[in-house]
Amino acid sequence: MANAEAHPISAIAPPLAGRAAASQRWSHLVFLHWRVDAALVAGLLPKGLVPDEHDGSSWVGLIPFVLDRATILGSPPIPYFGTFVEVNVRLYAVDSEGRRGVVFVSLEAGRLAAVLAARALFSLPYVWSRTRLTVDSGQYRYNSTRHGNRTTRTEIVVRPGSIAVVDDPLSDFLTARWALFTSIRGRTVHLRNHHEPWPLFKAELVRLDDTLLAVAGFSGLADRAPDSVLYSPGVTTWFGRGN
Repeated sequence: MANAEAHPISAIAPPLAGRAAASQRWSHLVFLHWRVDAALVAGLLPKGLVPDEHDGSSWVGLIPFVLDRATILGSPPIPYFGTFVEVNVRLYAVDSEGRRGVVFVSLEAGRLAAVLAARALFSLPYVWSRTRLTVDSGQYRYNSTRHGNRTTRTEIVVRPGSIAVVDDPLSDFLTARWALFTSIRGRTVHLRNHHEPWPLFKAELVRLDDTLLAVAGFSGLADRAPDSVLYSPGVTTWFGRGN
């Protein structure tokens, strides 16, 4: 079946249907993105999806952030296991109904219980890693090293700026993503999320020493400067079914 025309990008999330099943706080996010040929992305997507494109390119993201205040079915925030630094490599795709979403190639996380739960419940490619965020003199330094494979790692140092990014088509394309796609038992599934519009700011990449992108299938990408660098102080995100 041919894919329908992609739904319009909106900085405002469509509502969830019914009560949210879970929530998380995402804080101190950095969005590093590179243009890539769509052919490099297509082979990494679950079946039934095609690369989403903006300005003639598909895009690869390397995104570190702090995940905390995780809740399930209205529970209080889960201590310890629901708080960690995550670093993910992600792509952008469209399904046959024109629905847009994120596809994760890898997700590094510092809590083994969270890794096992996400892999078991949603078949998300989480990997247990030693992750850390340190903040010093206005610079945010994210480090991740996989347990059992120290060569798969990243160090990202960014200095957030004070210039807000508003009504920018590329930034909206890269960040206004209200769903993810994953393959569960051979079936491509569309999972929704909802949060307030992203507060986004321009940022400067100070240092990048990374092998996650190459391991994900994008050899050499980390050797060139990203085409977009953004920072967000964060949002609280809810997960559930879409309308």
